[in-house]
Amino acid sequence: MQKLIQTLQAKSALHYVNGRFPYNWDLNIYRGCGHGCQYCFAKYTHNYLNSESFFSSIFVKENIAEILEKELSRKSWKGEVVNIGGVTDSYQPLEREMKLMPKLLRLFIKYRTPIIISTKSDLILRDIDLIAELAEIADVYIAATITTPNEKIREKIEPGASSSIDRFRMLEEIGKTKAATALHLMPIIPYLTDNPDDLETLFMIAANCDVKYIVTGKLSLRGKTKPHFLSFMRNAYEEEFLKLIKLYNQKERSQEAAERVKSYNHRLTSLLKHLRIKYQMTAIYKPPENRINTQLKLFG
Repeated sequence: MQKLIQTLQAKSALHYVNGRFPYNWDLNIYRGCGHGCQYCFAKYTHNYLNSESFFSSIFVKENIAEILEKELSRKSWKGEVVNIGGVTDSYQPLEREMKLMPKLLRLFIKYRTPIIISTKSDLILRDIDLIAELAEIADVYIAATITTPNEKIREKIEPGASSSIDRFRMLEEIGKTKAATALHLMPIIPYLTDNPDDLETLFMIAANCDVKYIVTGKLSLRGKTKPHFLSFMRNAYEEEFLKLIKLYNQKERSQEAAERVKSYNHRLTSLLKHLRIKYQMTAIYKPPENRINTQLKLFG
């Protein structure tokens, strides 16, 4: 798919977020993403850009480093944790060309700012020296979002992302620094990526890579994401689609439908609890005692 690259002049770099997040500040370099994840929740963000092509029309905030330094250098800045790429992956394919992340990492080092990065790319290893340097003076949390060990499925649902095994190898390398590593096992797609053996495989590999915590989350379908993903499932996985639609058909409000959802959620929750206990994997990472930041609690 041919990409249309456009530039934006950012008015701000850090955006305050409220809600259930374990951080108050989010930073996004790009609008749109070349990973092409079929379940992407962020498709709605292109509404504000008069663009429908979230995967092929990528906007770059070319002045992001300049704006970020102005914000980090303010006396009012308290050195809080910054989440990088909460909407779009900062290490998506275009970053190979743009090379914006090294500039930002040098600023976080300069201002001793703790960060969280979640990515589906092993491109982050290009910047491992900067990550290691920052991790010496501030808390650094690096997570790989991995949905399945099945590469045939992965290639269909995340066609532009790194392979799952390459993401685990990335975590293993990052784990050799003082950064904390995590697995974001999300979204778990009912009847497609929720196979108990596959989920256990992800927990097992994560434990072998000395991952510090695992965050899990079931597929959420809202806005433009819902029709796009259901259309994809109908065409690519018809059998699974017929079962999936019974969980996500909001028009069906019967007692039977409610019990179906409740039963599925209970089975998945029980399985994940069992795997957490078996592999001694928490959803909470506590920084070393010599860190000034308090415990960071992630989604359950």
